Amino acid sequence: MTGEPRPAGDSSDHDNRPALRASDRERDQVVEILQTAAGDGRLTIGELDERLDAALSARTRDELARLTADLPLDGRPPQAAELLRIDQRFGDVTRTGRWLVPRRMEIRLMFCEAKLDFTEAVITHSALDIDVDLRVGGNLILVTRPGITVDPDGLERSSGEIRIRPGTEEDVPPVLRVRLTGQSRGGDITARPPRRSLSQVMRRRDRGGDGRRGG
Repeated sequence: MTGEPRPAGDSSDHDNRPALRASDRERDQVVEILQTAAGDGRLTIGELDERLDAALSARTRDELARLTADLPLDGRPPQAAELLRIDQRFGDVTRTGRWLVPRRMEIRLMFCEAKLDFTEAVITHSALDIDVDLRVGGNLILVTRPGITVDPDGLERSSGEIRIRPGTEEDVPPVLRVRLTGQSRGGDITARPPRRSLSQVMRRRDRGGDGRRGG
């Protein structure tokens, strides 16, 4: 499973490039793919053990790719972007539904609002760093879900408000830590759980009354 020298006669530019080194995160992703394939019956226990050993000792991306080349693409973990930039003046920007959360974001806003809704977002890592530059009328809204925390300690604020409303759920394992840095020079930042519908509010009131309506 280790890399082998290329034939001397193969002199293409692509083959002459050095193999890219694999990261710990990429090794972990391949391990997850192999374990899923074994659970589906695509690999025997012996094959799984052999490939896991090779994955953990792999030095390059090519070595990792060979370990999953005969497995379907289904079930492979999504690849989060390293950086997503939002630079907006006027109008609104929204990320909602099953959007893939990147590892870092740079957000520049003026006379507009950006809303990042994490309630159905696909999260593949434990932290998101957001560097913000909020100018006059530039507002940032973060809609969280249980297990997501927002840390604004890295922000510099000359004007505007910062409102962090944690959820009411307790004993929820951590899902994502959002770290805010940068500066607010006229915009507001709000982090809040999703708003409840009328039916959810009524059910909550019923539970508060031991599940029985008064009468």
